[in-house]
Amino acid sequence: MSAADTIYALATGAAAGAVAVLRLSGPGTAEAVRRLAGGLPPPRHASLRRLRAPDGETLDHSLVLWFPGPASYTGEDAAELHLHGGRSIIAGAIDALAVAGLRQAEPGEFTRRAFLHGKMDLTAAEAIADLIAAETAAQRRQALHQADGGLARLYGGWAERLARLLAHQEAAIEFAEDGLPTDLDAKARAGAGELRAEIEAHLADARRGELLREGLVFAIIGAPNAGKSSLLNALVGREAAIVSARAGTTRDIVEARLDLAGVPVTLSDTAGLREAADEIEAEGIKRAERRAHEAQLVITLFAADQPPDSETLRWIGPEALVLVNKCDLAPAPAMIAGVPAIAISARQGTGLDALRDRLAEVALRLTGAGQGNQLTRPRHRAALTEASALLAEAEEASLAELTAEALRAALFALGRLTGRVGVEEILDIVFRDFCIGK
Repeated sequence: MSAADTIYALATGAAAGAVAVLRLSGPGTAEAVRRLAGGLPPPRHASLRRLRAPDGETLDHSLVLWFPGPASYTGEDAAELHLHGGRSIIAGAIDALAVAGLRQAEPGEFTRRAFLHGKMDLTAAEAIADLIAAETAAQRRQALHQADGGLARLYGGWAERLARLLAHQEAAIEFAEDGLPTDLDAKARAGAGELRAEIEAHLADARRGELLREGLVFAIIGAPNAGKSSLLNALVGREAAIVSARAGTTRDIVEARLDLAGVPVTLSDTAGLREAADEIEAEGIKRAERRAHEAQLVITLFAADQPPDSETLRWIGPEALVLVNKCDLAPAPAMIAGVPAIAISARQGTGLDALRDRLAEVALRLTGAGQGNQLTRPRHRAALTEASALLAEAEEASLAELTAEALRAALFALGRLTGRVGVEEILDIVFRDFCIGK
């Protein structure tokens, strides 16, 4: 990829539709629009133009929008061609752009250019990808908050404070005889401790933001014929799993996606827990137990017309949800293994509304949906963990120079979050806060 290239991409997907949007960006955008549309429209105004191929043949009547840089998404000259969505029209326009010297954009290249031209930081760029991939309302809200700069403001504020601490520490070392305050080193260490505490509190989030971004996994565990597949079908509202009176029908994991209060959840129907009859069933049970270990919630399912089985009982724990199915066939016990049990009938729908509400409560608790600045990616967690460790080193350093070095390394760790950090910031603070050399 080269920033000198002018790029294009179909922004609306390859399927035929009423409208197709071609985006252009780069130094040759204006010339490409002139060639196709016969001139540039007024900036940021939709203008109906006749698009022509290089041989003069009319390709389409299109809306053309022109965004001269830097007031564009990428920060460079950009344009949009709103075409009729026929494949022949799209192909003709793309061929004309190729003749004009444009190349097809690589994945994410428009947003990459926006970052390189200072239109957004890395957290906002990541949020754009999350926004496009969002399946639920809660995912959309989290991505929008991050795209609007929520995390950037938090991390940028920490970086600004850390830069000031480092600048004061550097000043205390380099200009110790210029009449500066004598407690700068102590203040730097104290400030490092305060910042470290805030970062560690931010890290102690039980991965809520990451879980919301990736989605939760709820695994249904139980004996054969307890009604696991019926429960899955009832909750998702379709025949996702085969239901049969024959024990051992489910050999592999059957999954379906569920939206619970805006939180995406993968519901897993698993093989019945019992002594396996053959190697295929044994592998199915092994996969069921593995999925239960991986899941954020284990739904232990018992049948009201059967005594609780030992294989399912061992999965009951503090975070497990205990259900008793087939309450239409027999009375359901109020407690199993000392844990309150929820009575349902997957066949008749009894108790399912209350169960959905309970599952939604769990999903919201695990993801913190609706909360503000949440970590959304392992990259953020790694950089913040490193910064916290370095701030701890700064607090405990035996020499002022070692404190400064740890602060500097912590600042660059924070800088990796947003993609912006530089020595110039340190120098600016030094000379602004201390009139050295005046």
